[in-house]
Order: sequence, then structure tokens, then C-alpha cells
Amino acid sequence: MPYAPLIPIAFARNMNASMADLRILAADVGGTKTNMALYRFAAGGLTIEKEEKYASSDYHSLKDIIDAFSGGRPADRICAAVAGPVWHGRSHLTNLSWELDSRELSGVLRVPVRFINDLEATAYGLAGLQAGELTTMAPGEPGAEGNLAIIAPGTGLGEGGLYWDGRCYHPFATEGGHSDFAPRNELDIELFRYLQKQFGHVSWERVVSGMGIRTLYRFLTEARGEPVPDWLAQRMQAEDPAAVISEAAMQREDPVCSEVMTLFGRYLATEAASLVLKLKSTGGLYIGGGIPPKILPLLQGPDWVKNFDNEGRMHDLLEKVPVHVILNDKMALMGAAYYGAFSM
Repeated sequence: MPYAPLIPIAFARNMNASMADLRILAADVGGTKTNMALYRFAAGGLTIEKEEKYASSDYHSLKDIIDAFSGGRPADRICAAVAGPVWHGRSHLTNLSWELDSRELSGVLRVPVRFINDLEATAYGLAGLQAGELTTMAPGEPGAEGNLAIIAPGTGLGEGGLYWDGRCYHPFATEGGHSDFAPRNELDIELFRYLQKQFGHVSWERVVSGMGIRTLYRFLTEARGEPVPDWLAQRMQAEDPAAVISEAAMQREDPVCSEVMTLFGRYLATEAASLVLKLKSTGGLYIGGGIPPKILPLLQGPDWVKNFDNEGRMHDLLEKVPVHVILNDKMALMGAAYYGAFSM
């Protein structure tokens, strides 16, 4: 049966071509963790044979993780999604001190290796998206067509786009998460000055990411001189602080945590709208990454629409844009596999 994806993605080769017994090692390399999976091409699609997760900082290099995963038997092709810009097969990860060189790694492992930006990989992963892996935040205009935008908060903030040629979508990477944070009100200006003193340049990634959630909490408690409750401080020491803060907000256990996540949602909506306008993404906005599926109740509701469409001069465009959250938080891993199978 011919493969018919929900979202048609442009690849170098036909997705229904015969590539019997092709094994692809896919990786999603991030500042916090590296997901790795072995895929096999069969019957017009990709199936996972093995999957593992590694703490990136526990390893000196990507090769070390590949060796641990494959046991010295790598696949026919390796494609890795990396959290940073890729130039001529090389990348220095934004939130991890690894230098990656696809040609060098290919020579060592003796298999073809390709690196692509993680948001570009997420876009390619839409080729395998299932209907049950989406939830709609705003329906927009029925049958909307045009470019697509993807924004994905996780350890950092990724942004990407897909150009619509009238038949299918062509993914491309951006580094929009590192563009300048734009304050809207007095609290935002206070936050901007707080961050500027620490970092100099203040990007959207500083507030719309896992690290951003921690930073927003520190900002609110320090600005008001409020002590951190003992139970919360202990949990943040033992667990991922961003996860603890967002969980406390969803359970309404701490008012500052609730305010942090309200700010996070507003900033995500604000920057998402800017991305849509810059890419003229009339076909839709997809919100990916590891954080949004876990905090859906905090994002859904009238505040999202109000913050996404702030009644500016492009109000008529923004209100027509469909907005979806991708519930599958491994789209970058899947996209690396699809790219490895059909564009390497």
C-alpha cells in the first residue's frame, strides 16, 4: 500500500521506493539527553528495533554513545539531529561542549553519517506524524494552505519552518530562538534588565525553555524577596527544577510557580506569533519539544489566543492560522530516521 502521510514532506527519494533491509541509526542529540534508535525500513515505512536514552553529559563524545548503543555494529547509515546550527557537516552544540564533524565520524565508523539541525529534523518527522499525535489549540481557517512554522521549547528553544511549494513541504532550520527577547510591559522590562545583567544579550531561549522556567522562578522570587518554600527547594535540588515548577503550577501548589508558567505560556505565544509572521506560515503553527505535551492544561484556554494574536496590524492573518501541539516528543528522532532513509 503506498505511503500517504498526513503532511507531505519533500525528500530526495520517493518514500515508496524499495530499500530492503536498510538499517538506520537515528539520534537526537540535546544538551541534556541523547535519544538513539535503530530503525529498519520495511513495507514502505520505518519500524523501531531498539531505542535507548543517554545523559549527554555522561559521555565525552557522540561516538561514545553510538558505541554504547550499537556494541560495535553500527547501522547502514547514521543521521543525528543536533541542538545547534550545522555548517558543512560540522556543529558545535549550543548547550553541550561537543564538537561534531560528520566526515570525521563517518571515517571512524566507516558508514555514512549526516547531521541536521534538531528543528529541521522535527520538521522531517512530520512525515511520520499520526492523527492521534496532535491536539489543536486554535482551529484557524479550514483548509489553510501555505508555509508551516515549528517552535519547540525543551532544554533550549528551537525554531524551524517548512516551505510549501503547492505540493509538499520543504523543511529548513533557523536559529530564531536566539533572537532578541522583546519586552511588552513593565514586568517584562524588569525581567529583561535582570537577564541583561547576567548574560548581556537576552534571547527568547532565556525565557522559553527549561532553563527559562528556572530563570523565571529565580527572577520572581528574587525581585520580591520571597523565600522559596522548603519542600519546593528540596524537590528542585533532587529533580529537574523546570519539571518541579511546572508540576507545582499544574497542581496549584505554589502561587509563584503558577505565575512562572503563566509567563512562560505568554512568552511562548508571543514568540510563536512572531515566527509565524516572519515565515508567513499561513498553513499552520506546530508546537513541539519536550515541554508543551507535559503542560498542555497550562497552555490551553483563552489566554493562548489572546497572547498569540495581540490585535496588532496582522490580526487578520494570525486569527486564520491553525495552531497544533505535537504530543509525540520524539519527532526529532523520527525525523532523523526519515532523513537518513530518504535523503542521504
